[in-house]
Amino acid sequence: MTEQNITLAQAQEQVHEWITTTGVRYFNELTNMAILTEEVGEVARIMARKYGEQSFKKSDEDKDLGDEMADVLWVLICLANQTGVNLTEAFQKNLEKKTKRDATRHKNNEKLKS
Repeated sequence: MTEQNITLAQAQEQVHEWITTTGVRYFNELTNMAILTEEVGEVARIMARKYGEQSFKKSDEDKDLGDEMADVLWVLICLANQTGVNLTEAFQKNLEKKTKRDATRHKNNEKLKS
């Protein structure tokens, strides 16, 4: 498989196409919210073992962080599609909000200075 850069809009389209053909239909929103929580937990498990103090169990050793993050993204995109959220617009608005709100906040945070 070749690496390709896709936009958030393209990702939303690709997930929708897959869901409505291969996946048959979306799980309902509450089911997807529970699945999202489960997938975030799997990312947290890897992070705790790779970057934290916990050690890997045999059953965790073959887990791939990128794959687990992609699972989180997949379910988040499903939820966006189901609820009519345009992730491109939402991301751009969120970035603008953070830029305005935090223009000097992090630069002035003593804890972040090295």
